[in-house]
Amino acid sequence: MRVFFTPDKHELIEHACSVRIRSAEVIKVFLHLEPVPFNQGFYAVDMNFFFDVCLDVFLPQSACPNVLHGVCLANKRVILFGSDGNVKTFVSGCSADPDVELTTGKVLPKAVCRVSEPIGLSAKICDRPPQGCDICSGIPDSISELYGAEFDYGCSHAIYATIGLFTIVQLVRDVPLLIPSYEFCIPEQECQPTSDSPREMFRRIEFPAEDFFPPKVSDISGDNGGSCEKR
Repeated sequence: MRVFFTPDKHELIEHACSVRIRSAEVIKVFLHLEPVPFNQGFYAVDMNFFFDVCLDVFLPQSACPNVLHGVCLANKRVILFGSDGNVKTFVSGCSADPDVELTTGKVLPKAVCRVSEPIGLSAKICDRPPQGCDICSGIPDSISELYGAEFDYGCSHAIYATIGLFTIVQLVRDVPLLIPSYEFCIPEQECQPTSDSPREMFRRIEFPAEDFFPPKVSDISGDNGGSCEKR
């Protein structure tokens, strides 16, 4: 993904000879939900991810890097089953009306995206691609305000970052559940008093044997001694 910067970073990007990624952070995820035609109960979830990327930018004949922050964008679409909702729920003290499908009037589910801490994998400097090859108009004003200026798309060089991210996307609905309830009970027994002595408290703590003996290979990779591989 291309990293976009504010105009005050233009000179550094133009003269940079190498770049290294430090970290990445998810600023915001915008979600859009729409029904899938001819597939009742299925919905398409379009997600727009906005990342803050921290980079070390090196200039020629300079040993100390310049730390810069930029923004990159990523889009993803998933199709999930969210069932159909035929009733609307209204709650006192809540002004938000339920999202309703315009064509059928049915209540839409809620799309939820959970993200882990991003992993900055790599960064590189490339020549700027032809106009229109990058997402340059998709940064909203709410993101630009965090950086104090509009973003610059006119550099002859561009920085691209590779980011790893784990996500869980869900469609959520409110459904009634029947749970057995019981009458409240009054405690009939008193708690036994315990000593506030630090020595007595320490004696009740089990010896942390696992802290002194690190895990074996079989404990990490399984009893069969195999290795785990992530693709």
